[in-house]
Amino acid sequence: MANILIIGCGAVGSALAAVLSRQGHTVTGLKRQPPSHSDGIHYIAADITSAAAIDALDITVDVVFFIVAAGGRSEQGYRSLYVDGLQHVLAKFNRQQWFFVSSTSVYAQSQGEWVDEDSPAEPAVITAQLIRQAEQTLWTANPSHIVVRFSGIYGPGREHLLRMARQTPAIQQQPAYFTNRIHQEDCVGVLAFLFGLWLAKTPLQPCYLASDDDPAPLWEVVSWLAARQNSPVPIAKIAAADADANKRCRNARLKALGYAFRYASYQDGYAGLIL
Repeated sequence: MANILIIGCGAVGSALAAVLSRQGHTVTGLKRQPPSHSDGIHYIAADITSAAAIDALDITVDVVFFIVAAGGRSEQGYRSLYVDGLQHVLAKFNRQQWFFVSSTSVYAQSQGEWVDEDSPAEPAVITAQLIRQAEQTLWTANPSHIVVRFSGIYGPGREHLLRMARQTPAIQQQPAYFTNRIHQEDCVGVLAFLFGLWLAKTPLQPCYLASDDDPAPLWEVVSWLAARQNSPVPIAKIAAADADANKRCRNARLKALGYAFRYASYQDGYAGLIL
């Protein structure tokens, strides 16, 4: 059994903590405002942007999961977590094995290209640049650390597209604008799966792209959601021939390890969210 520290206990982090705790591991969750009910998880109130707060931690840790989320889209918000906060935690726990949650926003490809772990990750947006910088900082500290790049996370409490589909939005139909997603239950599943393989000493790659099997055009997704909510179909927005077509995320490396997505497509995942 392992002593696990989870940095960032939002929906994904807290669910992962529960899964690993049930497996018998000792789990500590770091959160600015811990929940009132711990469910067998030891929560510590701490802010990773404070070097003193992190340095004062007195816990035994074998594995670190870094699953933070900025409160907004500001550069400073991302910098405080992915630069300052990361450095503080790395300084304290630099000998442990890390699992770092990243994002497919590190890919700047925008013409419908397929991307995987070996594709160039050269983001143009500053927030994604800071996440990419954090990946590199982590690998510089130890090349065996593992980065997991999630695509757009959805699930209970993350229902933006459901609301959009009810409002008859104007959506780009041609050229197809591809979207990539992963259900938050699969986020937990992927992290627990990789951790289990690491615990079993299975050789792992330093990076995994985690997205479902179905990168689908936004028009298709919203049209399907609208139909199932008895809402009008979206309006086809006129777009330039060279309009952004986004990218398509390939999950072959993860699936080659044996991971099976619980929600392999948007239809699988959203069906349970539609009331």
